[in-house]
Amino acid sequence: MPITEEAPLGNAFWDYAQRKVACEQWLRQQAAASRFPLTIVRPSHTYSKRWIPNILASSSYSFAARLEKGKPVFVPDEGENPWTLTAATDFAVGLAGLVGNPKAIGEAFHITSDEALTWNQIYQEIGAAVGKAPEIVKVPTEFLCQAAPELTGPLKGDKSHPGVFDNSKVKRFVSDFQCRKPFRTGIRESVAWLRAHPEQQNLNPQLDATMDQVLTAWKKRSAG
Repeated sequence: MPITEEAPLGNAFWDYAQRKVACEQWLRQQAAASRFPLTIVRPSHTYSKRWIPNILASSSYSFAARLEKGKPVFVPDEGENPWTLTAATDFAVGLAGLVGNPKAIGEAFHITSDEALTWNQIYQEIGAAVGKAPEIVKVPTEFLCQAAPELTGPLKGDKSHPGVFDNSKVKRFVSDFQCRKPFRTGIRESVAWLRAHPEQQNLNPQLDATMDQVLTAWKKRSAG
């Protein structure tokens, strides 16, 4: 930590991540064969006013709605894994600075915030934004993947591991790049906007179903 652009790529558990690596490899081959002007950007977990970040499905208001109702949520292991969340408005500055930049051709860049929060802290900030302290249940990653196998890739291959990135390279190429929006500010903007635009909340019943399924199974396991 932090992860640099030169770190080995790979994910043995998630086909989504594997396909992303394959795309990079294919594009590099095409660039080498045809001199195509290629720049690779790796943004990690980016959110906007339409997203409430969490470990299941971020592209909706569903997780915030669950907290509003006082329902419990789980974190992998102890919830102390550091993770990076980047506001889309900050990411845009780095991306715009690379577009049309001849020095960036053939290079790969992280574009993320320098702020790393644990999942416990992330959920506390979302709870503060909706005005409801979260009830956080700590569940081992292995149990989560057994109870809901579809979580194996997103958790065992990604979010249960530290995600802290070195952004020094993009800062050298884009002098204006600096993440100015901390998560506590960005998440309050997201909650306020989605509350004001309920038609954009994109509620996902599967998030609640998975949370309930896992927590019920964990409660039975703990009681036994």
